[in-house]
Amino acid sequence: MHKVAIPDWALERVMTRRGKPYAFDQLDPKRTAMIVVDLQNGFMAPGQPAEVPVAREIVDNVNTIAAAVRAAGGLVVFTKHTFDAETAIGWSVWRDHFATGDWGNRMEEAFTSGHYGHQLWSGLEVGPDDIAIQKYRFSALVPGSSNLDAILRRRGIDTIIVTGTVTNVCCESTTRDAMMMNYKCVMVSDANAALTDEEHNATLVSMMARFSDVRSTAEVVALLGQARNEPAV
Repeated sequence: MHKVAIPDWALERVMTRRGKPYAFDQLDPKRTAMIVVDLQNGFMAPGQPAEVPVAREIVDNVNTIAAAVRAAGGLVVFTKHTFDAETAIGWSVWRDHFATGDWGNRMEEAFTSGHYGHQLWSGLEVGPDDIAIQKYRFSALVPGSSNLDAILRRRGIDTIIVTGTVTNVCCESTTRDAMMMNYKCVMVSDANAALTDEEHNATLVSMMARFSDVRSTAEVVALLGQARNEPAV
């Protein structure tokens, strides 16, 4: 598991800007979706081209949050990073300049629909009412990536809880776009995974400053439980 370390200056900056450590003190579960970003074999299994070893360590926390979201009446969405022929053309800058050589070829193969690498990790607990979507860019919300925004808007969702991998790539990109599309965002510090503690913590600092709350699994579950147990007005 990552060793989460938020520097004092980052906390002080947050307090200066809004006078409290968290932007959102409550969650409305029925208007909340948990986004489980790309916990697929290609990122999880040993030897796969995008393996993130810490991602295997966050699965229990992801399952715990997902169970709490379901119990409280929220939505759980699994995204699956996907490559296809259309992506090769529409996102050619990534393919031709950042994912070249043997590694790039292995990435394309692993994340093609139907391949082992594209499948969700077997340790994830997927509920019957959960949704799985394919996404074709790092962010699930950038135009051309997925239908996530339409799914959320149709269900009246205004808050997302972000978990998954890679913290500083797809998780960060999705959170940034979500906030700028007027979603309330919570990134879970011990349910996201990167290749190093340094990358993970750098993203948490950026997120808490301008884009989302950063909370632990225990805190998120407590917020969901609190909302669930509040008496109806």
